[in-house]
Amino acid sequence: MTNTKIKDMLETIEQFAQSQPDFPVYNILGEVHTYGDLKADSDSLAAKIDSLDIPEKSPVVVYGGQEYEMLATFVALTKSGHAYIPIDSHSALERVTAIVEVAEPSLIIAINDFPLEDVKAPIVTLDQVKASFANKSSYEVTHPVKGDDTYYIIFTSGTTGKPKGVQISHDNLLSFTNWMITDKEFATPKRPQMLAQPPYSFDLSVMYWAPTLALGGTLYALPSAITQDFKKLFETIFSLPIAIWTSTPSFADMAMLSEDFNAEKMPEITHFYFDGEELTVKTAQKLRQRFPEARIINAYGPTEATVALSAVAVTDEMLANLKRLPIGYTKEDSPTYIIDEDGNILPNGQQGEIIVSGPAVSKGYMNNPEKTAEAFFEFNGLPAYHTGDVGTMTDEGLLLYGGRMDFQIKFNGFRIELEDVSQNLNKSKYIDSAVAVPRYNKDHKVQNLLAYVILKDGVREQFERDIDITKAIKADLENIMMSYMMPTKFLYRESLPLTPNGKIDIKGLISEVNNR
Repeated sequence: MTNTKIKDMLETIEQFAQSQPDFPVYNILGEVHTYGDLKADSDSLAAKIDSLDIPEKSPVVVYGGQEYEMLATFVALTKSGHAYIPIDSHSALERVTAIVEVAEPSLIIAINDFPLEDVKAPIVTLDQVKASFANKSSYEVTHPVKGDDTYYIIFTSGTTGKPKGVQISHDNLLSFTNWMITDKEFATPKRPQMLAQPPYSFDLSVMYWAPTLALGGTLYALPSAITQDFKKLFETIFSLPIAIWTSTPSFADMAMLSEDFNAEKMPEITHFYFDGEELTVKTAQKLRQRFPEARIINAYGPTEATVALSAVAVTDEMLANLKRLPIGYTKEDSPTYIIDEDGNILPNGQQGEIIVSGPAVSKGYMNNPEKTAEAFFEFNGLPAYHTGDVGTMTDEGLLLYGGRMDFQIKFNGFRIELEDVSQNLNKSKYIDSAVAVPRYNKDHKVQNLLAYVILKDGVREQFERDIDITKAIKADLENIMMSYMMPTKFLYRESLPLTPNGKIDIKGLISEVNNR
């Protein structure tokens, strides 16, 4: 692989606009925009933004979906020296309100109609954005986002319900991008043809747009109106000449509900990049059967460490021998450790909390010094972050995931990891997908453990009653699953709720079960 590291994201995009102005950078349902278009449109919009005389380096909300204008706006804001805050147009109204309250943006650029009326910041509408594109204004880049300047701010869910804005600098972004385009596990090709499905408000989106723009490739955008309609989704994806599929494992599971999602129907696919939630052996095995020659990458990392800190190409040996896939070899520039409760580094093979340090670690949460102080710290002279994830490091340098520290419960006198229960449930021949959810009593002790289950096709017809299905599942798992881990109640569903980012919404299910 001959990809070389980039020195500046904006300069790289501008260079491609000069060297390949007619090459497609964005294709949304056949509407094609070139690198030349991206330069001209972002220049014109940057000039418009400068004319508004908003405070220097102030953050700007960009509200919309997967439209080309979103990408052009991001580039325009980078040129004019402003961090952008992407908010997906399918976000709940309460979330939009909370983000605006925390961020206090100087400007809102609304590619879709903005849902809030009483906001202090001026709003630039889609019509105004398009009008600025039409002006074809020239623009000299004199004060872009660079170095430690904040490049983007992505809001994650906070434990108190108040979202936390993770500030990612240009240097953070370069650390991630340069690792991804040169790392042998990803093996990212030049001019990648990349699926652009996760919303821009989810940092998994950076895993598709950053390497694509850094290597002069093309993004194939899937609007949520398509992804949320099963029929439209499959009418669309089979027509896309994508080589790299980037998504959560849950979205790939959904795609595999169609028997046509395979290498014969989609021969261009050479790579699958997964992040955002755990890739199970079961999902990876199914994918290997469908796409035997494709490279399957399992990546891991929190938003606070810029998208991902480790990655590994899944091998047939892993699929044959492991119950849980490793989450990767860590980035060379990001020393990652397993520590105990006292902050001591643990030897290989011992389980503890994963912490990450180095140039990809965020400067902290926007306007939230208290939460920043809790999660971010200095370790061996480098900025560091407490992931809150349980992990182990092998002698070979592979990171193993042990679940979330906050998804560990005490049940029947045993400490149980909810994700371990889910993993074991999914081994049953009757179960297509399952998650474990605790029900608490008034003293916040686990009263019982529930299993939300999607059955495999044809299973329900084999049994008269749900209780008979449950008995069969328990018998099936008798020699696989420790009895103290077995859920006390099984609930059968046609589907499981997903977060806007495409992850199974375990926190939402916990709230539902406990009427929170």
